[in-house]
Amino acid sequence: MKTLAHNPSADGYRKSMGQLLVLYTQVDRLIMEICAERIEHAPDLAAKLALAKQVGDESRHVMIQHDWMQQFGTNTAPVISDTQEALIRSHFRELPWLEFLTDMYLCVEALGSEAVENIVPLADPGTRESLQVPLSDEQDHVAFGMERLKMELAQLPAVEREAFLAAIPQRIAMLADTFLGFGLDVAELFEAVGASYETLCDAVRRRRDAVLEQVAA
Repeated sequence: MKTLAHNPSADGYRKSMGQLLVLYTQVDRLIMEICAERIEHAPDLAAKLALAKQVGDESRHVMIQHDWMQQFGTNTAPVISDTQEALIRSHFRELPWLEFLTDMYLCVEALGSEAVENIVPLADPGTRESLQVPLSDEQDHVAFGMERLKMELAQLPAVEREAFLAAIPQRIAMLADTFLGFGLDVAELFEAVGASYETLCDAVRRRRDAVLEQVAA
């Protein structure tokens, strides 16, 4: 990861970090809403309780991040449009349980948090502090999703299990392409806050490979 002596007062840094904070907060709010909807349809009590806990965690993240953005002076205009948010909700709403676990906890939570974690060392102290609780909670969310997915896959016939595992990289790529299709220049934002986008993508790919290996074990 390229390091940069950040200057929190620099216009380029503040604008780009502000947009990343808005993006992260929008995603957390969407996750909160999506998980709240899924509670009713979760297959058992343990899953319902885990989703309910996540809803509470995400609501706390949104409040923490909202408070920090006010102090940071961020332009809080959404970076994901209402139409794009609706598409995201629709995607998750229609997923069966196994696909929901995969897309939420592998594609969004595990890989998304990896990207954020790689930005944290480059951020100003206030931003780093604002992300401590959200990133810590997300480790718990990913752990639940991974263990639950492994448990569900273990109950499938071997051929069906292997076919599902083989399709996960394509699901990750599809969601990544959809997100990039929203038109947000993520590479430019990351570079503006001191990150090497290429190095960050390499870190996300390594995390992808690690979680796939963990799920398949």
